[in-house]
Amino acid sequence: MEFHHISVLPQETLAGLITNPDGIYVDCTLGGAGHAGRIAERLTAAGRIIGIDQDAAAIAAAKEHLAGARCRVDIVHDNFRNLENILQTQQAPLVDGVLFDLGVSSYQLDTADRGFSYMQDAPLDMRMNPEAELSAYEVVNHYEEEDLVRIFKEYGEERWAKRIAQFITIARKEKPVATTGALVELIKKAIPAAVRHGAGGHPAKRVFQAIRIEVNDELGILEKAFRTAVRHLKPGGRIAIITFHSLEDRIAKNTLRDMARGCICPPELPVCVCHHRPEIKLLDKAVTAGPEELENNSRAKSAKLRIAERLTEG
Repeated sequence: MEFHHISVLPQETLAGLITNPDGIYVDCTLGGAGHAGRIAERLTAAGRIIGIDQDAAAIAAAKEHLAGARCRVDIVHDNFRNLENILQTQQAPLVDGVLFDLGVSSYQLDTADRGFSYMQDAPLDMRMNPEAELSAYEVVNHYEEEDLVRIFKEYGEERWAKRIAQFITIARKEKPVATTGALVELIKKAIPAAVRHGAGGHPAKRVFQAIRIEVNDELGILEKAFRTAVRHLKPGGRIAIITFHSLEDRIAKNTLRDMARGCICPPELPVCVCHHRPEIKLLDKAVTAGPEELENNSRAKSAKLRIAERLTEG
């Protein structure tokens, strides 16, 4: 299948991120280079893009997409959890901008055998890096029931987490839950029909999100990666973060807000003694997609863009 992904909020992202056409920009979630391709169009021959992705299919597509870029392009097959080492290896200690476009790509959702979608029957997988050890199959078939409950509640905010986990653990005693279709049927059985038919969206949406987050440790790596990115920004450089659900957006919002704080002394102290200085300046509120983009790309519905600017070298 050809790698296809429609980048969300492209104009808003580039307008907020690009400050220096000769600069160095890091795309931590390269994908098929939708955003990176647009960044490349705005850079001169002196500019540079460092693209990072853990998916080999994305790497191949990005290389093809960026083949004609006039700026320098360096593509790294890795996870942005290793951003510190990547920038060191690339000899780029300070950069002009860093982009995070979080979540799963259109290509991964639409490629049935990747096992991300509850709309297509496929082997349970959900690994963004196909070489990783932990898959959705392992989570569903080998995690303890209480761990499944926790994951469904914390990562999926699923009201029926306990009941769904019970149905899964009972079913897997007879035979493994091996496919997305089998998991969807269990979820449907676990959720009372009146609730299932009255709720908005697919009944398996929240559980699939939760399992995907667990498999790829999507939330666990975010705060550290955001802080690393800011630490490597030049003064005036910018970080842009696109999120797709409330959990990752909460981490982005809280982390940026924390780095934008000045004094962190206890409120009862009459004067500041910490001398803590803000690292970044928040730029506007979260940006969401407009009507025209939503009409052409339904996956932009939940997207939020947050941008901040580096104030000091730390």
